[in-house]
Amino acid sequence: MAPGGHRGWLLRLVIAFGCAQGAVSMARPAVSYRALALGADERAVGVIAGVYALLPLFAAVPLGRRTDHGRCAPLLPAGVVLIAGGCALSGLAGSLWAMALWSGVMGLGHLCFVIGAQSLVARQSAPHEQDRNFGHFTIGASLGQLVGPLAAGALVGGPGLAHSSAVALVTAGAGAAVAFTALWRIEDRTAGPARAPGGGRVPVAGILRARGVPAGILISLSVLSATDILTAYLPVVGEHRGIAPAVIGVLLALRAGATIACRLVLTPLLRLLGRPALLTGTCVLAALLCAGVALPVPVWALGVMLTLLGFCLGVGQPLSMTTVVRAAPEEARSTALALRLTGNRLGQVAAPATAGLVAGLAGVAAPFLMLGGLLLASAGVALRSSGPPREGAGRVAGERREGPGLRRTSDIRGRARRRCREPRGS
Repeated sequence: MAPGGHRGWLLRLVIAFGCAQGAVSMARPAVSYRALALGADERAVGVIAGVYALLPLFAAVPLGRRTDHGRCAPLLPAGVVLIAGGCALSGLAGSLWAMALWSGVMGLGHLCFVIGAQSLVARQSAPHEQDRNFGHFTIGASLGQLVGPLAAGALVGGPGLAHSSAVALVTAGAGAAVAFTALWRIEDRTAGPARAPGGGRVPVAGILRARGVPAGILISLSVLSATDILTAYLPVVGEHRGIAPAVIGVLLALRAGATIACRLVLTPLLRLLGRPALLTGTCVLAALLCAGVALPVPVWALGVMLTLLGFCLGVGQPLSMTTVVRAAPEEARSTALALRLTGNRLGQVAAPATAGLVAGLAGVAAPFLMLGGLLLASAGVALRSSGPPREGAGRVAGERREGPGLRRTSDIRGRARRRCREPRGS
């Protein structure tokens, strides 16, 4: 199956990703509620949310290297096993330390699945299909983020918060296992990985110097941090404002539903506005909406803001994937995507921990103001970007590449040398 062929594999990947992401999105607020029931304060909730990203932080680049030189599909079932086990064991844990540990295992499983899945999309998509296919791929994440909080809100609540949150976590583990049903024959075995010239590996520093890669990493980090802190801290905001867990689940689902709607219309939006204007405008609007969440507004107004926020946040992830893939060398695309995920995990470690500290010092609404500042910084990066990087622009700095101009020059010189060597006529 050549890139650009039939997309049955993409549909199955979206289904599997929806199941895996749904389990994670169901487990994250349930972990927060269970931690609160076990006596955690806002700072402890932030630490547990940060541990989710700690183990993946060290594993992303090695997994990306492995995928660049091998197959993508084996990472998918491995990720499902770790997600399911981390969710279920978090529900059975009786201490905050154990919850933090199994939350880290869940995060490692999510990383394995995402690296394998993103590399699969990059490898099996034609260049002109990448924006569309990455957008459709991330619909799986949005579907999971839509269903997961609703399911968590339906199961968590009442006086037995510790028990109901444990049931939600075990249920999330069972839901993750459903992803196995869509993973059959998902990778084309004949489409092997690209090889670096000389059989070597492209240095990480060279990938990071490629135009477009740092900007893609920062935008992705900011958008994911916003989504992550919304998922982890909106339940805490709800507890302080007297909003029931079921309502919080509906609010998070509204955000996810708006993200799905955004990704369904991403291609026409790109044609209408262009990549830099779309990224800049959505980041600025998302920053203002995050700051608005910190205000003591009615529940209906909070729902409107979260819906608009979800639409804006839906732009950053797929476009940052395409930006990184196009900027990186072909033989190091999985490593570049892993570096992007490393940036995401750095944000997921630092942002919740910082949010917990800020919430402890200035109240539970303060982390949303912090998110607004981070998204404004991303808008500045998007504004300075002149557009998507050129195809193959991610070669190691200093590497000489033959372009049309160089070929024309060398052809002229070659013809001149041949004329000089030809015998002159009498």
